[in-house]
Amino acid sequence: MKFNKTVILLSLLTLALSTSCSLSQQIKKADRKYDMGEYFAAAPLYKRIMPRIPAKNKAKRLEIAVKMANCYRLTNQNVRAEAAYNTAVRQKTRDWEFYLPYAEVLRKNEKYKEARSAYLRYLRHDSANVQALNGIISCDSVRSWLKLPSEYSVKKAAEFNSRRGDFSPVVGDDTNEILYFTSSRPNAETGKKNSAITGIRNNDIFVARRNASGKWEPATPLPAQINTEFDEGACCFSNDGKVMYFTRCRYEAGETLGAEIYSSQRSGGEWMEAKKLFLVKDSTISTAHPAMSPDDKYLYFSSDREGGFGGKDIWRSERISDAEWGVPENLGEKINTPGDEMFPSFAADGTLYFSSDGLPGFGGLDIFKAQRVEQKDQKDDWIVKNMMSPINSGGDDFGISFVRRKQTGYFSSNRKEPKGWDKIYMFAEPVVEFEIRGKVLDNNDEIIQDAVVRIVGDNGSNVKMKVKKDGSYSYKLERGINYVMQASARGYLNEKNEFSTIGLTKTRAFDQNFILPSVGKPQKIDNIFYDFGKYTLNPRSEEALQKLVKMLTDNPHITIEIGAHTDMVGSDEYNDDLSLKRAQSVVNFLIKAGIEKERLTAKGYGKTVPVTVDEELASSYSFLKEGDVLNEEFISRLSEKNREIANQINRRTEMRVLKMTYKMY
Repeated sequence: MKFNKTVILLSLLTLALSTSCSLSQQIKKADRKYDMGEYFAAAPLYKRIMPRIPAKNKAKRLEIAVKMANCYRLTNQNVRAEAAYNTAVRQKTRDWEFYLPYAEVLRKNEKYKEARSAYLRYLRHDSANVQALNGIISCDSVRSWLKLPSEYSVKKAAEFNSRRGDFSPVVGDDTNEILYFTSSRPNAETGKKNSAITGIRNNDIFVARRNASGKWEPATPLPAQINTEFDEGACCFSNDGKVMYFTRCRYEAGETLGAEIYSSQRSGGEWMEAKKLFLVKDSTISTAHPAMSPDDKYLYFSSDREGGFGGKDIWRSERISDAEWGVPENLGEKINTPGDEMFPSFAADGTLYFSSDGLPGFGGLDIFKAQRVEQKDQKDDWIVKNMMSPINSGGDDFGISFVRRKQTGYFSSNRKEPKGWDKIYMFAEPVVEFEIRGKVLDNNDEIIQDAVVRIVGDNGSNVKMKVKKDGSYSYKLERGINYVMQASARGYLNEKNEFSTIGLTKTRAFDQNFILPSVGKPQKIDNIFYDFGKYTLNPRSEEALQKLVKMLTDNPHITIEIGAHTDMVGSDEYNDDLSLKRAQSVVNFLIKAGIEKERLTAKGYGKTVPVTVDEELASSYSFLKEGDVLNEEFISRLSEKNREIANQINRRTEMRVLKMTYKMY
């Protein structure tokens, strides 16, 4: 019996030692893959290891949980990464370094309140960390950002996406007929082996083309000169489209040699054998995501070389020749952060676009636009702006490409993707339409049926249209254009107006009527005011006087008479003198405003030309009928209240055209 107990104890001890050795070997195996960057392969190993580590061994549980979380994070499995980091937090450790990547994952999962707490926990130990401070700004700002989305509309580009990862789209021509992109979809030419780093097949570069009916044909892989057994992706082209630059990640003995940039020349419609660009001397330094500047002078790229701000930065090298490049230059702290800045690209106007997880954003990589500001005495500065929602999201948003000279194009994102795989999205500014419409009328609001409206834009457009029978016109305006508009008709003066759609972002219609004064009879100038018994202009007359200045400017060949009229109160001599001085006050104002004095005549009519009631006046006052003449005899028969109204109607300033050929010949 005693012998049996000894045997059992020895067996249990042997089993425990065997189990311990087995666990130790599994940890070593997982760690080897982790150290080699094979995160997809290491993650399930750590997951199996985690339950077998005793609860009392908190240090080892913390180590395994953080490594497992890092594996999930680096392969874009952010929900699993969050769960693994939570396991690390439950160990109640004093370790704090992992709180920064933990906060980043929470932000990717759009848990901004929890992310803010994790950033604060990290900042207790590293209070000046730029990435964490920017993370706090992001968490505090997201709610207000979401209330102010950009004008872009975004949707998945179903014609380019597969069941694998698809990303870094590049518009291949000026007309959006060709699209290059990177994909991990099957390619019989380069094999089907999955990467231990990402868990998916190595990427190749594919191209899609529109057919004659405008539909996209299925994408096809580029030839063996470009695609190999290695990982290819993130390409760009020279301005003439004859040179392709792209990223390639090579492997030797199962180990990655890092990312390198290659170029291939197009000859006779075929791509030639790709050659490596020697942008840096150290082969262990990664250079990736090339972007050629629109002038073909600089190659921009992402690199982890020394001299940056941490992580991957955006650099550029000047092209000396096809085979020689200048010393890389870092784009500086306005662009680069301790986080990662990657995937640079350019719009046709020279605006730089790139992605960053270090600048304030929604989470993961956000797309930013950067415009260079030239400085005389120092390095050029940058104005950097987040592209906002819906371009950016809590996921990784990157690799934007514009259709030439348009605010439309493509980008890639892994937003809301359960496996974290990237997909291609298309974006466009919403269709914004502007219409200007109105009627051409005379001073009595009567329709002028034979009027013509001319609309001239600073984009070269020049349209002349006749109004409809009801005197109306309408015209579709383009966005971002300044317009000059003029209405004219025989027997009437012209009127000009200016209109601009610059800065307008929402569809709407604008009403713009034209009021044309008649040439054949005097026209009352409304809202010209004088103090009682005086001839000085009241400040309330300013608006009406400025309209008169505009009318004379719009019609540079007319000369006019300014006629002033008084009421029936007072002597003839007094009223004649007062009315002349009032007319001259208006003339003096016009001369001071820049109107040539030779075009202006002042005339005082006193009380000699009483108003003859027209249809408009008759409809406005019940005691008047059309044809009544508001002379002294008529007014004397009115009530005191109506006499004052009639006198007020007689007190007026009018404009009459004298000649229409001033300086024409």
